[in-house]
Amino acid sequence: MKISFSIVILMFCCSCQWLGNQPSFGDDYITYQISKGNHEIDDNSNALFTAGELKFQAIFDSTCIYQTSDAGNQYDINKLLGFSDCNSQHHENSARFGWNWRDNALNIFAYIYVAGQRQEKQLGTLALGKMGSFGLSTLNNTYIFTFNGQQTIMPRHCSGGLGISYKLLPYFGGDEVAPHDIKIKIRNVD
Repeated sequence: MKISFSIVILMFCCSCQWLGNQPSFGDDYITYQISKGNHEIDDNSNALFTAGELKFQAIFDSTCIYQTSDAGNQYDINKLLGFSDCNSQHHENSARFGWNWRDNALNIFAYIYVAGQRQEKQLGTLALGKMGSFGLSTLNNTYIFTFNGQQTIMPRHCSGGLGISYKLLPYFGGDEVAPHDIKIKIRNVD
């Protein structure tokens, strides 16, 4: 009996079949969807942000290819992730990554508000289906944007900690709403 039980256990261990529920080896990305006709993601909530820096990976797929109704709006920058700053609303002081689909490429931007004035800077492009690495932190009166290992410094209105801050989640637009469902996969990195 001992020998036959051992043989059965050995057979199960050597086979490629799982007994019972199969474990999930899927990724740990969160898929954010901006539904057609909306600016904000489904189930949007801007939670308090206390981390001091933001590190994440993102994957854009073919749903991020779009054509705006007004050709001039193709240059509008959609938002990815970031945070408000300096104990103020995000249209007063904030930093986040932005993106748009233009010239057959997904363009990545640093996108900030400093004392109510918007500034942006293109950081590069990201191929659809490829993982991009993103980092955003503060140092005194600057923001440090890191995109795929390249750092870009942008001005900041205040210095020191963030104060009361909230996380800014994906958003479509500018002026126009999402022309179809748009999906972006994001994974926080420690």
